[in-house]
Amino acid sequence: MPSDPFSTTATWLRVAVRVQPGASRTRIDGLKVLDDGQAVLAIRVSAAPEGGKANAALIKLLAKTWKVPKSAVAVIAGHGGRRKIVHIDGDPAALQTRLRAWLAGIEKAD
Repeated sequence: MPSDPFSTTATWLRVAVRVQPGASRTRIDGLKVLDDGQAVLAIRVSAAPEGGKANAALIKLLAKTWKVPKSAVAVIAGHGGRRKIVHIDGDPAALQTRLRAWLAGIEKAD
């Protein structure tokens, strides 16, 4: 079972997320392990799931939270569903180390 939602390739970081569109507020709830054992970031966005609005809100939230340019963040799978794979451009090892530390920090805050 994956311990976190992050995986790397030679050129980018991949993040598994589960998005709840139409929420009362936009926020990252933290790590969640789904029934199939997949670890994902549970995220709520207030944007509606129509016309790519929820995906755009997701990208904006992740870019701001992780302090990366919006152009470095892209939804590469699951465009129309709640489960998505997000691609983050940059040094994958450095990003993974930084985001694992970030995830550990938000898990402690709960």
